[in-house]
Amino acid sequence: MPTFKHGKNAQFSIDGSASTLVDISDTLNTISMPRAIETAETTAFGTQDKTYIVGLSDATVSLSGMLDQATDVHIKTMIANLKAGTLDSASFQYGPMGSTVGFPKFTGEAIVTAYDISSPVGDVLTYSLELQVTGAITQGVFA
Repeated sequence: MPTFKHGKNAQFSIDGSASTLVDISDTLNTISMPRAIETAETTAFGTQDKTYIVGLSDATVSLSGMLDQATDVHIKTMIANLKAGTLDSASFQYGPMGSTVGFPKFTGEAIVTAYDISSPVGDVLTYSLELQVTGAITQGVFA
């Protein structure tokens, strides 16, 4: 019998300058980490059905939530360090079920591809952050 978990306990941390992960979960309300594997077609003449081989894998991370000043400073510092070349990529840690011992976690390195701030007249300030994963995502568990 499956055991389902609620998304409210998700955890996300990212570094930006000092190689120290900073938990920004308390500002987020959506985390998405789509992963894909490319395929290369190997169909030859004379066949009736396409064939494929496995290619490279890819992943992105999309974050959105309510903006606060500390998170904004952290993200802007990370972007500045990436642009200056003092940071090659930002380490991240994602716990879709939370950070309880034994729960799954995903870790990896990423580059910021977009940072958007929204100021609606009748609502809270929001932000979205798009990350391109570089290299492999490692799956483990919280210890």
